Amino acid sequence: MNSKKYSKVAVGGTFDKFHDGHKKLLSTAFEMGDCVEIGVTSDAFGGLKGDIDSCKERMKNLKCFFSDKSDFTIVPLEDPYGTTIYDDDFEAIIVSEETEPTAIEINDIRISKGMKPLDIVVVSFVLAYDGNPISSTRIRRGEINQNGNCIK
Repeated sequence: MNSKKYSKVAVGGTFDKFHDGHKKLLSTAFEMGDCVEIGVTSDAFGGLKGDIDSCKERMKNLKCFFSDKSDFTIVPLEDPYGTTIYDDDFEAIIVSEETEPTAIEINDIRISKGMKPLDIVVVSFVLAYDGNPISSTRIRRGEINQNGNCIK
């Protein structure tokens, strides 16, 4: 029996300093969808966040994490919306608490174009040892590692 809820889901992000929060978000996408499209911010778009790993490196990390899966595609994102505002096949979008507002914007755009809105699945943050969310920014600052443990 198929335990998937949706045929095709979208998930996107920068996925810099690949960490436990990313793993939870992406694992949820695979639990929820038969086919997963993972949007990864391009070097130009992702670079707006500061000093991040190259898009090529970030995509490689994702492919390594999902080396046992075949039901996904990884595409570069040049804007916050990706193909979700053009592709009618998507049924849901998997987001973090931080990116839920973007999913709402995506639905507004889809509705304005006569497309069906996506179900929005919000994945809660993974907390670090100090009770605050694990984030790539905190990892870049040297506060925590990818598992949320203190490194100072």
